[in-house]
Amino acid sequence: MIEFSDTTGTPLRSCFPQAIPILDRYHAKETLHRTAQSIFGALSPEAKRWATARCTELDDGKLSAIVHALRPHIHPSNEATKCAMYIFRNRRRMRYPKFHALGLCTSTGVLEAGCKVVIGTRLKRTGMHWTTSAANAIIALRCCKLSGRFEDFWERRSARFAPAA
Repeated sequence: MIEFSDTTGTPLRSCFPQAIPILDRYHAKETLHRTAQSIFGALSPEAKRWATARCTELDDGKLSAIVHALRPHIHPSNEATKCAMYIFRNRRRMRYPKFHALGLCTSTGVLEAGCKVVIGTRLKRTGMHWTTSAANAIIALRCCKLSGRFEDFWERRSARFAPAA
């Protein structure tokens, strides 16, 4: 399994042992479309049909069908080889039907929109300037407030600043 790290090199599995790594479905589909264009030509109707069929297989969790469809193109197309390896290396992170059955999101668009609303609208208003520590504090406060954990924020802060006994 691929081990993902944060910017310090710390394995994310050690920081978030309960996390379920998911490859963004939009990026996986983007890879399939790019591969189709490489195989059949960017403006080819066959490229669009092939990519659409592979995206449907991806949504249905049929990764082996995608690899099977790539096989005839592996030797003439370096992009097809890269795509097959991409699917193989990320197969555990591409179990989209299972993730959906668990109620998990498989595209980052929802998260990106949430960040824009929660963070961007609060921190990027006209004339606002933030230090890093102040921005982190307001982000933590906003996240706690909007997720219904407002009291948790204040309990953690009061415990941190309580006088030593």
